[in-house]
Amino acid sequence: MRSIGPGSPAREGAKICIGGNTIPEIFRLALYINICINVYQMNDADVLKPVIWIGTSQKDIRSFPEAVRRDIGQALYATQQGMTDPAAKPLKGFGGHSVMEIVAPFDGNTWRGVYTVRFKGMLYVLHVFQKKSKSGIATPKSEIDLIHKRLASAEQDYKERKA
Repeated sequence: MRSIGPGSPAREGAKICIGGNTIPEIFRLALYINICINVYQMNDADVLKPVIWIGTSQKDIRSFPEAVRRDIGQALYATQQGMTDPAAKPLKGFGGHSVMEIVAPFDGNTWRGVYTVRFKGMLYVLHVFQKKSKSGIATPKSEIDLIHKRLASAEQDYKERKA
């Protein structure tokens, strides 16, 4: 039997035919057309950036409340698609938009996720934490220091992957 496509003959012995194609062939034809249309419409924006979790970030986020995990996950998914979620803003002290901070308020507390898109085609989650700063809205120095260390780890990882 030939591959399915327009004008394909019906299988011998088929009892139900519509327009010369058996029912299963019609479904295969519809699937074939759907796949062709989807492949034609795909572009680089349809490919999600892989997420690489640095340090204990992935383990840490699992201890967050479900609503916070969902908010941070949604922002990361938008980033994977090449967009910026409204909850994400540049983290000060890292130069421009290469290191971003997701702010997720929940139940009177503030939770943060920090990621970078500094490295082409990759999304590195550097740190996630509950903000407990006693100095207003500023991110505590210990958290900033950890983010710097993890950014260096992400850079090393990126170089190893590209080598």
